[in-house]
Amino acid sequence: MDINDLRNSFTTPREFLLALPGNVPERYLEGVETNFHFDIEGEGGGQYSVLVSENTLNVYEHFEGEPSCVIKANEKNFMALLRGELNPMMAVFTGKVKISNPGEVMKYAKIFGLM
Repeated sequence: MDINDLRNSFTTPREFLLALPGNVPERYLEGVETNFHFDIEGEGGGQYSVLVSENTLNVYEHFEGEPSCVIKANEKNFMALLRGELNPMMAVFTGKVKISNPGEVMKYAKIFGLM
């Protein structure tokens, strides 16, 4: 089972992000070098870095290093996005989710179970 199968089972962004290292298939990480910062408001949120380098994915419960992309949202909107209840394009256009580098998200969306 991978993150695509599990993303609807998490109740907070923290749970989802911390589960990534054990659930993202290794094939998704091959040749990837990126650093995502997640700034999630709300009780189940926080600040996280998801770093992928040398076929390894690490999650930190703080900002680590220089980000390739910063994603900002509140907990409710982030979880709705993960569950497919919130259209990603509409979320960005309405400001419910802010993404500093949309191209980076599209390039690596499969890591987060979004493709």
